[in-house]
Amino acid sequence: MDLFNLKYGIIPACDVKLLDDLEDLVKSTCNIKGIVGYKVGAILGLKYGLPAIVETISTYTNLPIIYDHQKFGTDIPDICGGDMLEVLKEAGINIVIIFPQAGPDTLKAAIVGSIDPKLKDTVKGCYKFGLSPIVGGEMTHNKYIESDGGYLTNEAPERMYLDAAKLGVEYFVVPGTKVEKMKKYRLMLSKASKNPKFLFPGIGRDYQGGDIIEAFNAVKPFSSYAIVGRAIYAADDIKESTERLCEVIRKF
Repeated sequence: MDLFNLKYGIIPACDVKLLDDLEDLVKSTCNIKGIVGYKVGAILGLKYGLPAIVETISTYTNLPIIYDHQKFGTDIPDICGGDMLEVLKEAGINIVIIFPQAGPDTLKAAIVGSIDPKLKDTVKGCYKFGLSPIVGGEMTHNKYIESDGGYLTNEAPERMYLDAAKLGVEYFVVPGTKVEKMKKYRLMLSKASKNPKFLFPGIGRDYQGGDIIEAFNAVKPFSSYAIVGRAIYAADDIKESTERLCEVIRKF
């Protein structure tokens, strides 16, 4: 199932602190061809609540709203597959990003529901709640996996991606700052999923450093979407900056 209305697109990461700033961001970008959705996170969610955020965005556009808990998938299966998903659905969220760092049982519960028959009516998973899952494995920053000085084993991101593909997930978050890793995960998931699609954060040479053209090329020919934060919302002219980014993806 296609979550977005274009094969290639831009998803603004709405990591602003104020609801007024969110409104300005959406108003400035929602009618630009190439914008395919909005990602909201914990900062706004904790401050205002998800219903207020969804209402603000939905006032101006019907584009999908993605929730990034930063990071969802790090708690026990019962929590990640049950009440939290119900809250997201009731708030009007369409899509949720999951980084299943708590393990395969948490991933399975979050996607398809509990493996414990006693909990099947409460731990339903994304599919039964009508939410679309996007699964991430590797993040954009340094010292994430063991070989770079991080806590996670080198194989952990691969296992997260492959286990998600086995559960029917088609959309994956890969690190836009690590082009060679993007190529590796594209090749791996092209064998594990019939039609994988990729989202990648970290874009912006003045911020995390990811190059938008290199990132899109790394996952071609599959559908792909740049998640762009400060390069849009911190720009002096949000609309102009977004237009420039969308001009790039129109060439793919």
